[in-house]
Amino acid sequence: MASAATGAMGSLLAKLAALLGEDCYRMQRGTRREVAFLRDELSSMNALLHRLADAEAEAPLDPQTREWRGQVREMSYDIEDRVDDFMDQLRGPGPPTSGAGVVGLVLGYAQAVREMVSRRGIAEQIQDLKARVVEAGHRRKRYKVDAAVISPSTPVVQVDRRLPALYAELRGLVGVNGPREELVRLLDDGDGRTKVVSVVGAGGLGKTTLANQVYRSIGDRFDCKSFVSLSQNPDIGMIFRAMLSQLKKDDCELTGSGGNEQLINELRDFLQDKRYLIVIDDIWSTQAWKIIKCAFSENTRGSRIIVTTRIGTVAKSCSSPYYGLVYELRALSEDDSKMLFYRRIFGSDDECPHQLKEVSVEIVRKCGGLPLAIITMASLLTTKSDTREEWLKVCSSIGSGLEKNSDVVEMNMILSLSYYDLPHNLRTCILYMSMFPEDYEIRRDYLVRRWMAEGFIMGFGGRNLEEEGECYFNELINRSLIQPVDFQYDGRVYACRVHDLILDLIVSKAVEENFVTIVTDKRQILCSHGKVHRLSFDSPSVENMSAHSMSVAHVRSLNIFRYSELMPPLSNFRTLRVLDLDGNENLESCYLEGIRKLFQLRYLRIRASSITLPEQIGELQSLMILDLLDCYSTTELPASISKLWNLKWLIAHRVKLPNGVGNMQALEFVSLVVVDYTTPVTVLQELGKLTKLRTLGLDWRISYTHKDKMAYADNFVSSLVKLGTSNLRYLTLISPWSLDFLLDSWSPPPHHLQELAIKGCRLGRIPVWMASLGNLTYLDVEVNVIQETLQVLADFPVLQFLKLYTNAAGPEGRCLVVSNNGFRCLKKLNFVHWTNLMFSEGATPMLETLEFQIIVHEVKIACGSGSRDLGIRHLSALKNLVVNIYCECARVEEVEALEAAIHVAASILPNNPTPTLHRFREAEMLMDDAG
Repeated sequence: MASAATGAMGSLLAKLAALLGEDCYRMQRGTRREVAFLRDELSSMNALLHRLADAEAEAPLDPQTREWRGQVREMSYDIEDRVDDFMDQLRGPGPPTSGAGVVGLVLGYAQAVREMVSRRGIAEQIQDLKARVVEAGHRRKRYKVDAAVISPSTPVVQVDRRLPALYAELRGLVGVNGPREELVRLLDDGDGRTKVVSVVGAGGLGKTTLANQVYRSIGDRFDCKSFVSLSQNPDIGMIFRAMLSQLKKDDCELTGSGGNEQLINELRDFLQDKRYLIVIDDIWSTQAWKIIKCAFSENTRGSRIIVTTRIGTVAKSCSSPYYGLVYELRALSEDDSKMLFYRRIFGSDDECPHQLKEVSVEIVRKCGGLPLAIITMASLLTTKSDTREEWLKVCSSIGSGLEKNSDVVEMNMILSLSYYDLPHNLRTCILYMSMFPEDYEIRRDYLVRRWMAEGFIMGFGGRNLEEEGECYFNELINRSLIQPVDFQYDGRVYACRVHDLILDLIVSKAVEENFVTIVTDKRQILCSHGKVHRLSFDSPSVENMSAHSMSVAHVRSLNIFRYSELMPPLSNFRTLRVLDLDGNENLESCYLEGIRKLFQLRYLRIRASSITLPEQIGELQSLMILDLLDCYSTTELPASISKLWNLKWLIAHRVKLPNGVGNMQALEFVSLVVVDYTTPVTVLQELGKLTKLRTLGLDWRISYTHKDKMAYADNFVSSLVKLGTSNLRYLTLISPWSLDFLLDSWSPPPHHLQELAIKGCRLGRIPVWMASLGNLTYLDVEVNVIQETLQVLADFPVLQFLKLYTNAAGPEGRCLVVSNNGFRCLKKLNFVHWTNLMFSEGATPMLETLEFQIIVHEVKIACGSGSRDLGIRHLSALKNLVVNIYCECARVEEVEALEAAIHVAASILPNNPTPTLHRFREAEMLMDDAG
């Protein structure tokens, strides 16, 4: 595993172990001893690098220690590059030639000579590497680097940076009144039981300020109160003594001199018959909460505890079992943000000079509603002149890591608490996100695959790397370090964005550690003077690169957001693992000619409208992920792609698979491939050999008039049956032609299937095999829905998403009723047709999002119901409601009455959703009875 803290040490140690294992017999005995020495010595250094990273979270490292650490990390990259070359040389291009006679003997002898020379060269290079490692070990001892991780006996107590929030006056605050009133309502609910309310949000969002305002507002209603702030590694005894001191303010018998157990007993005895209010500010772990909560006596006097934290799981743990008592603090609105900014810098809400209004709005936007950021930027700008050019410089520096003003440094120190609280692997993952431009929307799956290709993810608890990577992603969201911007039907975050101020922080740290090098339009190269390991290029010109003689020979990850013909050729990036050509419309196929030399390439993504993959793509034996989703003109894949034995993900937009695809046994994801009359039937046969395949997307273009349609259909069904009994979980089928041959022929059914979409064609009914899918959570299908069909779907045990297209006609299809206990797990329903849908009481108890249609003039006739809202009032979990209203042949007053009924029904639901109503055929409404 690679790491920002240890460089390439993790993956390097794994490769050295492999050299001593599978490739050991190929090395000379002396060389094996040297490799074993390298492994053991580097393992020791790796452990020290981890300890230094932990020590840095407590206090800055001294320059000498930082220098040694940087040199060792750079050394790890160099050694891994050499080891990769060794492993390639030892394994050679393939097995020895098996030709007969004199030719075979000569070729075999020549190969043996090449191996002997190669081994001798490897032995000499291993000696050079050993010398570097030995010298690094000597410097470690000379400079006493290990002493840097030993905590001093009398640590320096730093000033708590939250003090300004504790003493902020209400008149200087903006946007706090609403949250304060909501929090007071949660606390003052009349319940006599002791309750804990958690306030959760990102660093700098104002949690401490809010908690303090509530504490001041309602503190007098309690017998005693206390407000304590925690550090990341709190002294629990000191916290307990501070509580006792504040709670027993007027008590002459103040003690609090014993150990933790005595302090807990003393607090419990004191609080057991009192109504108390306690604020625990900035708690970082559930472990700390488990100890602290022991001091609080449960009583029925209405005692309350407020906890603030940056971490969602900690918030839920503290307020358990009352999960409704987690208050998520939101960012300031745009108006409140501008008010705070103008008030801080100009002393008034409306005193901004005309020439600064436009740029000030942009600065406030970049602050993203974060009060700490707004105040910091205002403080910074008070030191600048009131010229538009000066303010534009400050605006452009946000998110670039360039600004070193004392106020910005102070803000970064507060935000960096969240960074240093991360485990080492998550620090690496968050730093890697500095490679993306400001405001870039990053899809979860895309990011996780990048992490995987870089070696940042390590499997755990039986999860595969993709599942573990999603856990990493969710943890960064949970810790408020990245912002979710899009959600899936099941509540999973689909995409995220990095707040500009967090981006500023991680860019500065990534550059400081020589982890990422960034070239932008600002004509700044953000890198140290060391070698470049990860390069993000977002500029139409490469003048910066040539001016600084940037070496790209050691680049492992390359992002080109805007391609330039002056870019170095790909053949120069010989150690590249990740290549992402994003949004490069002028990218030409010739640029890919040097790709054959990228033997370590694991990830290739190309986003260009016109590109042709070279035949040499088959030589990239390390390639795991090939993403051509945005290459719309690429319809044919090179025949050599079947040689990519290690390829796991093939992501494309309607491409044809070549013969030999059955050899690609590692494939787990294939989408979207086309099957038409030019596709050999053997391709469909080979598809069934891909037993590891979890995701398949296929565009079926074999018409019912095709002469070989039965051969295609039979082979396709046969392969689907094999995949369905193996690992297939996600299936998308698109076709303008009938897929009725799938209705009853899939046996045994794919019981593992979780998501199914059949688009472009209509099924006459729900197939028998589909009705038996007990693990299906997502279904998108066009089918003739009658009441019986709806009941079959309603009985799916774990279905969470349903999108139905139907053209049901006749009296039996005018109104469909979702009965009691139907769709027990459904969260999102989109019913696409002009057929009325009615919900009985107790139906869809978990439904959060609903979109459907109503034919106004048929509501009473078809459904026989006195209720115009069609049962919306029964949907207790509903949050989002979209209703398309068909107005033709209905009177105006009927349409208005129906809309009013829907609004009334929604208003009485617990989540109080605001309906979105769309009228169709409004011009054909009847104005009166004569119409």
